[in-house]
Amino acid sequence: MDAKTGFFYLFSAVLLFAAFRVITSRNPVHAVLNLILAFSQAAGIWLLLKAEFLGIALVVVYLGAVMVLFMFVVMMLDIRIDRVRQGFWKHFPIAAFVGALVALEMALVLMAGFGSVDEAKPVAEMLNKQGEVIPYSNTLALGRLLYTEYLYPVEIAAVLLLVAMITAIALTMRKRKDTKAINPAIQVRVRAEDRISLVKMAPTQAAVAPVAEGEVAVEEKK
Repeated sequence: MDAKTGFFYLFSAVLLFAAFRVITSRNPVHAVLNLILAFSQAAGIWLLLKAEFLGIALVVVYLGAVMVLFMFVVMMLDIRIDRVRQGFWKHFPIAAFVGALVALEMALVLMAGFGSVDEAKPVAEMLNKQGEVIPYSNTLALGRLLYTEYLYPVEIAAVLLLVAMITAIALTMRKRKDTKAINPAIQVRVRAEDRISLVKMAPTQAAVAPVAEGEVAVEEKK
């Protein structure tokens, strides 16, 4: 057994264990962490199959974005396990039927074998003018295909994702009432006469005559 086969069995074993722990973990955070581990092992298997772009996309998109978002959502939500398990036995027959059907289909596929599937053919070697072999990269070939023949679908998908992101931000944005932020547009439109009030006063005022103590007592009696 060579090193490549050993890595394949290692990644496959860890992947199966992580997938099993995803559905058996009682803590949602632990389930998400096991799902992240499963995705990383799947990326390793794709790298062994020389599908570098799929492996890198799985790490960047799912592990770097989607699963981190899942982690934040799961940790922010107050998930009560007792409430989640209230309808477990009610839906258990349907879940058991679907699980048995999936297991039966997998068993039929494995028992029948993959004889009808053609074996993977090696990529033809590309030679330059000097007769030297040009190294082949499926990532480079896929990138050229996406940005030449499928350029408009890629741009449309990018615009749709941008619109979806802006819509999600607009729907979830709420203005806080306790904030002390000031609108800059109001500050720009302000005028000096709206902020300052000038009052004309005499430069000097007459002194008030002092009041005697007897006069104060008489005024209080009145």
